[in-house]
Amino acid sequence: MPSAFQFFFHFVLIFLAALKGETRYLEVRDASEDEPFLLLSEDLKRELSAGQLYRRSLRCIDMLSIEGQFTFTADQPQLHCATFFIGEPEELITIDYGFFFFDCRGGDFLKVFDGWILKGEKFPSSLDHPLPTSQRYVDFCESGNIQRSIRSSQNVAMIFFRIHQPGNGFTITVKKNTNLFPCNVISQTPSGRFTMVIPHQHRNCSFSIIYPVVIKISDLILGHLNGLFLKKPTAGCVGVGDFVELLGGTGLDPSKMFPLADLCHSFHGSAQMKIGCDNTVLRMVSSGKHINRVTFEYHQLDLQETETRKENSIEEFCFPSI
Repeated sequence: MPSAFQFFFHFVLIFLAALKGETRYLEVRDASEDEPFLLLSEDLKRELSAGQLYRRSLRCIDMLSIEGQFTFTADQPQLHCATFFIGEPEELITIDYGFFFFDCRGGDFLKVFDGWILKGEKFPSSLDHPLPTSQRYVDFCESGNIQRSIRSSQNVAMIFFRIHQPGNGFTITVKKNTNLFPCNVISQTPSGRFTMVIPHQHRNCSFSIIYPVVIKISDLILGHLNGLFLKKPTAGCVGVGDFVELLGGTGLDPSKMFPLADLCHSFHGSAQMKIGCDNTVLRMVSSGKHINRVTFEYHQLDLQETETRKENSIEEFCFPSI
């Protein structure tokens, strides 16, 4: 298991749990610093409950899941910094830029990316995002490309920046907006239930779970007959137009993950799979001819479950990695 990938997302999930009051004190090691400590204070709880605008400083490597105003001021040259934003599945993220002071000519930069990038892999993948990769970046140092407000296309976004001169920095305000038809999603938790709906749209949507999981599909509507097919080199849903596939892998990009199973036709009932990969993705491909819908639930897979096979389970995958 790639420890950096798994540890980073465990950091994400533990941090989100803290913000929801499930733990008060936690230790985090991020990509560039050794064991900073995060504390959910009583002052923060009071601010959030009172509806006040939450404010705090940003770290060089940071994760934000709440609305508020955030300021970064360099106390030394900071050359490899990033902030990851995540919302609930049905939320979009808006980043508004206020104050920013840095030296573009001296090598400083500040960029927004519509999605996440980790170790060169993107979410959503280039196949699943409505914009080409070049248009998913906004570079504040490029002349004529200054935008003060940017909205994500899904529940995740990020900024990455480099500042050489101590004292330089910027301020951003993060807001969230409702997304009526969530498409590409990274789950904040290792368990949950979700219904994905694509209403007569020609697009692909991926739901990513950064954990080994048991995933149970209880309802799939594609406008076809019944059927469930394991992925084989000469079989699958190619040519069907509307289908759901399950993917597993060790990285972030669904297009680089291993295809595990195809669901080509509508069914009501229960289809369950145990997937022991670092990352599990349910991906719906839609031709735009139908209103496609899939309902599923998932929970983190433990070692005991790898030894127990239920009657409606299909083949297990990736277990050497857990």
